[in-house]
Amino acid sequence: MLKFALAGNPNAGKTTLFNALTGSTAHVGNWPGVTVDKREGTYKKGSEPIEIVDLPGIYSLSPYTPEEVISRNFLLSDEINGIINIVDVTNLERNLYLTTQLMELGVPMVIALNMTDVLDKQGDRIDVRALEKRIGFPVVEISALKGVNVDVLMARAVEVTKEKRVGETVLKDSLLGSAIANAEIALKLKGVYAPLFHAIKLVEKDEIEVKSHPEEAKAVEAFIKENAGGEIDTEAEIADARYKYITARFSTTLTRARKLDYNELSKSNKADKVLTHKWFGIPIFLVILFAVFHLTFSENLLYLGSIIPSFGEWCAEGSEIKSIFFADGLNSPGVILFNALDLLTSKIGEWIGLGLESLGAHEAVVGLVCDGVWGGLAAVLSFLPQILVLFLFFSILEDTGYMARVAFMLDRIFRRFGVSGRAFMPMIMGFGCSVPAMINTRTMADQKEREATVRVIPFFSCGAKMPILLAIAGGIVAYFGIGNADIITYSMYLLGIVVAMLSLLVMRNTTMRGEASPFIMELPLYHMPGFKNLMLHLWDKAKHFIQKAFTIILVSCVIIWFLSNFGWAWNYVGEDMDQSILASIGKLIQPLFTPLGFGSQLSASGWVFAVAAITGLIAKEDVIATFGTLAACLIAGFEMQDEGVSAVFILIRETGVTIPALIAFIAFNMLTIPCFAAVATAKGEIGKEKFKWTLLFWIVTSYLVSCMVYTIGEFWWTSFIWAAAAAIVTVGIVLYNKKADKKAKLAKEAHKN
Repeated sequence: MLKFALAGNPNAGKTTLFNALTGSTAHVGNWPGVTVDKREGTYKKGSEPIEIVDLPGIYSLSPYTPEEVISRNFLLSDEINGIINIVDVTNLERNLYLTTQLMELGVPMVIALNMTDVLDKQGDRIDVRALEKRIGFPVVEISALKGVNVDVLMARAVEVTKEKRVGETVLKDSLLGSAIANAEIALKLKGVYAPLFHAIKLVEKDEIEVKSHPEEAKAVEAFIKENAGGEIDTEAEIADARYKYITARFSTTLTRARKLDYNELSKSNKADKVLTHKWFGIPIFLVILFAVFHLTFSENLLYLGSIIPSFGEWCAEGSEIKSIFFADGLNSPGVILFNALDLLTSKIGEWIGLGLESLGAHEAVVGLVCDGVWGGLAAVLSFLPQILVLFLFFSILEDTGYMARVAFMLDRIFRRFGVSGRAFMPMIMGFGCSVPAMINTRTMADQKEREATVRVIPFFSCGAKMPILLAIAGGIVAYFGIGNADIITYSMYLLGIVVAMLSLLVMRNTTMRGEASPFIMELPLYHMPGFKNLMLHLWDKAKHFIQKAFTIILVSCVIIWFLSNFGWAWNYVGEDMDQSILASIGKLIQPLFTPLGFGSQLSASGWVFAVAAITGLIAKEDVIATFGTLAACLIAGFEMQDEGVSAVFILIRETGVTIPALIAFIAFNMLTIPCFAAVATAKGEIGKEKFKWTLLFWIVTSYLVSCMVYTIGEFWWTSFIWAAAAAIVTVGIVLYNKKADKKAKLAKEAHKN
């Protein structure tokens, strides 16, 4: 099977092209030896399947970042048959800089000129035949977003593999051309693969190359000194030569409809004047974020219910239509989909129960299947629509180019916390899943900055934690009749972000001090996201969630049901759950959560919250699965329609838990040790020795924040105590920094002397 590497600059449309080529066949792994995402897929529309490997987005093949090293090593291996180089035609000169380096590898290559539809809208034209002739490689105009010419691209890619290529360079007539030629000859004699590429890197004084060929490096340096008449910044000279060649030979193939006026703002720049405004940019982002949560979780869309109180009155009270579409007002799209799926899961549960009873199944069997298996699964699965709706909105914000702007805006704020805006990208990925978010921190240069970011990523609530927020927020609204589920959920997401920022501030000013690394990012043009691309994102999310539900969560539900229905003598206790194995374990650990509001102060069945918090360490979805299973054991049959919210409603009634305690429960599960997969990833990213401190950090932070939420909510006067404690910590950090600065200054002076 042929294998092609997909290489290009960040924001050139590489991922969009990858999805267009591979569809739903993509799978994600890690590069051997390092934990950076490796995406592979299969193109199946040709005469035979072709493997596509999506390399990290890079600007060059110099070893400045882990992504560049990975891409470089993979391209220099013998694993690939060719390269598909995707080029953003609207930024031709900058994108072709990488192309001139790929030319030197001697690997068959085809160039995909992407975003030609944008070029046409601007009235600009590119002479593809002239560019192809001058560059010496096949060039295909495509639109990855619309899927235009992608099959033509692959046909040309297959063609180029039939001819063997040798490396070519645009630097042969430059000031360092002779030095490159001599180095190439020396490396050829040593049998080095792709000698031209290595020769150029040797002349650049590339760190990796110099270590690999120390003798040749000395000879090259001596040759340059002798022929150039002294010291020369070879890296800068080569970069300048590349850009000069691109401007002279390749840029002339692009014809602008009119001369660029640098004082004239493009549509994207006009939008940025508002969306990235120095003062209004962040508030606008918060408003957009609230709108996303409102459209996903609100039971009173646009608060129309308070304007038109009779919303939904035309439906019969208690009818299925009313329960799906109307609550306090018109339900949001996310709630409508949630209610529809929840109604379906409820009906399935009823049918399963009736079927088992008609077959004369034993009480324990009915309980296991209906309460243990389906009750827990249904409680989790019913939240899938809202998870997908939220993920859809985040994908739209990302694909339009807006999230890149948010990273740019937050860079100004993050730097005050000792972290660059680059940290925001993995953090925002944490809203989807902590595992790839932690892996993405590999793009950060400073190790301490990276470790601090890994620690706070779980505070950005992932999709697995969303059912906890939704079920408890819905339970609060349903039982106590106060608040709005969307406002409660939005507030808890903001709490996670605030705790993350404060944690970064403390860490980067104490144990992980250091300067924020530079953050350079090109802002992509705003554009409409592709429907197919969005659907592929959602399909991947849904597939992962369902796989998890029918593996880890299914097993957990069965175990929880068994432990809650059998005593230590292995006797079936049925509805007398307080005599079960799980009850005795729950009562043992329950006092630990007393300062958080869901401990010993609750009634006899209050231990269920402690148990749910512990099962959530396996997978956060297990919290609601535990609620669903245990609520079914506490009372025969749900009194409300929606499984997850109904379970919380029953637990509130049976345990007497208060609103502050419920909010504290959400905070604890949001901030404590994440799921096993995220824990394993964090351990791999920051190392075994430092990982134990990360575990302690998660436990202490979640406990303190939850304790603060509960005590202030239940006893308002404790806010003064917490404020005093915060002041003491702040003074301590300031004194610590002064002492550390003084020590560093003395050490510096001693070193000088």
